[in-house]
Amino acid sequence: MQLLSPSRRFSDDAYDKHGILRKEIYEKELARLEEELAKLQRTITDEGLRIVVLFEGRDAAGKGGTIKRITEKTNPRIVRTVALGKPSDRERSQWYFQRYVSHLPASGEMVLFDRSWYNRAGVERVMGFASAEEVELFMHTCPEFEHMLVEEGIILLKYWFSVSEEVQEQRFQARAADPTKRWKISPMDLKSRELWAEYSNAKDEMLRYTDLPYAPWRMVDADVKRHARLNCISNLLEQFDYSRDLPPVPDLPPREWAHDDNRTAKPHESYIDRLY
Repeated sequence: MQLLSPSRRFSDDAYDKHGILRKEIYEKELARLEEELAKLQRTITDEGLRIVVLFEGRDAAGKGGTIKRITEKTNPRIVRTVALGKPSDRERSQWYFQRYVSHLPASGEMVLFDRSWYNRAGVERVMGFASAEEVELFMHTCPEFEHMLVEEGIILLKYWFSVSEEVQEQRFQARAADPTKRWKISPMDLKSRELWAEYSNAKDEMLRYTDLPYAPWRMVDADVKRHARLNCISNLLEQFDYSRDLPPVPDLPPREWAHDDNRTAKPHESYIDRLY
């Protein structure tokens, strides 16, 4: 039997013949991590933490799926997602970071950016939406901007989801074949298939400028979605010294039933069709 690496949590029999964690073990581990997120959430509110988590990477790398697992069992008032669309004409005339600043967390909040100000170093650069001068300015000012955030007391975590060209193409093909997922393929996604090398070069240069001691990039191997989700959530949790106690069980006193028999019922025609 092959020796496990020190960081690998499960033995070989937990994986299928393709090296992918078996579904039942994945779901059990995800449930455990969701319980840990509930504990972290409590610490965020109790200690008034302000947390920003950036999710960047290739199209179809699995950023959205990981964000969904983080937010699925947490309070949206505490853990919220920001996914900004195309900037308006007014926003394009603002300081570049301005529209992101308005979404930064207050005390007791964690904000997950599904793509962020790094659009300028990636899609805007490669697609020609930003000039060479604007990109150069970003590269020099982004470290200053992030340093201000950290100095202000905001906890900044940056995750890059790395996926191979072959796996990305498999996911595009799967989305195209599934009518419920075709909306995930945008014209920008289709163009990115033609510009793989250009995006790679843009990423490499971005990392040279913005992989910072006070705000390092954390790379996530995202070729296997199950592994990427678990690894990312585990790493996120490791960044905090949070209380390991579960929220206390609420005290639910015996219910006093209303028994409002004299209440006038809604007319039957007010109800929608009961198809199920």
